[in-house]
Amino acid sequence: QINKIIMKYIKKLLIPAFHTANLILIIFYLYPGSVFGYFLYGDTSIQPQITRDFIISSNHVYVFIVLSALGIIAYQDTRKIKIVTIYLFLSSIVLELAHIVIPVRAFEWTDLFGNIAGVIFVIIIYKVKDKYV
Repeated sequence: QINKIIMKYIKKLLIPAFHTANLILIIFYLYPGSVFGYFLYGDTSIQPQITRDFIISSNHVYVFIVLSALGIIAYQDTRKIKIVTIYLFLSSIVLELAHIVIPVRAFEWTDLFGNIAGVIFVIIIYKVKDKYV
């Protein structure tokens, strides 16, 4: 009984956390330059790197793993889970495509595939968990 109450409370926090993380990601993604580069190095042209890229952009994989995990966990027991899944895929593509028209930003295939890989990774884990756990 106590676990259900705790999970219900956590669920109420996860939905706004997902929407907040989503808004922050959109702002950072569409900003013409690196917000983190400005705060860390005082230069918007420098993009901090968490780990070295491995064929696809590691930073993008990590960001979309976090965003997708928040969205999937927040909405996993609702009818909106399919909408969230579609939204995550579309946003991972549209946000990178927006770099074509944003000054100082550039569309990169490695970033796009990193975005999509982060989303797919979380969805696979969710599907496996849903089926076997």
